[in-house]
Amino acid sequence: MIGVAGCGRMGAPMLAALRDGGTNAIGFDVVDKDAAHIHTNLMQFAPHVETLFSVVRDADETDTLLFGDQNLMQTAPNLTRIFIGSTLSPRYVRDLRARVPDHITLIDAPMSGAQIAAQNRTLTFMLGGAQADIDDAIPLLALMGQHFHHMGAFGMGMQAKVLNNLLAASHTAMTRLVLDWADAAGLDQDRLLALIATSSGQNWLASGYDSIEFARDGYANDNSIGILVKDVAAALDAAPPDADQSLPKVVQSTIRALTPRH
Repeated sequence: MIGVAGCGRMGAPMLAALRDGGTNAIGFDVVDKDAAHIHTNLMQFAPHVETLFSVVRDADETDTLLFGDQNLMQTAPNLTRIFIGSTLSPRYVRDLRARVPDHITLIDAPMSGAQIAAQNRTLTFMLGGAQADIDDAIPLLALMGQHFHHMGAFGMGMQAKVLNNLLAASHTAMTRLVLDWADAAGLDQDRLLALIATSSGQNWLASGYDSIEFARDGYANDNSIGILVKDVAAALDAAPPDADQSLPKVVQSTIRALTPRH
């Protein structure tokens, strides 16, 4: 049986895609989702799971799931494969290999595309792991996504993801600033976004402004802007020892200061 832990903005549509694809899949979340196949009782979930997709928020929740209060290392005796889908520090992810029993296959499989891509089953996966393990995983991942990039050994998928999200955070910060300045100048937002889509300023947030769920949000700890702030921190944790971190830190503080855009 396949289990999805963390059935929020990303996990819930991923679970739906797995179930619609004909797999025997169930979910687990600490918040009641009012769905018969998503459990809040761990013991209705853990003993049945053989393949786990972990899509919880951060490293603390991952630790709780795998080793802490939920402790799937003990409560899921049939577990043989784990996909780490959350965006976490690559350093933390690499260290998981020494903490998880050797008989359990570990694949880092963070996703890109936001909630809209999860709902449309067009996610992009950045993958780290042995080639044979990745080859075996692709048919399952194809139920949820369209693009699969094997970046190297375990941990390299996460390394690629945090660098990708660092760019996404910079696009978010600058696109929102540009739109605010356009407002002040009396420039029509829709016309400007149409221009950006066909010009040198083109970027993912601007091109998907009407469909990306967090494009107009302000910062909150539990929303996608808050998660993006967390993702920049994950990138900074994996920065080269002598790297200049000043620009990523400015981007992080800028998106933390965002207010809702109407």
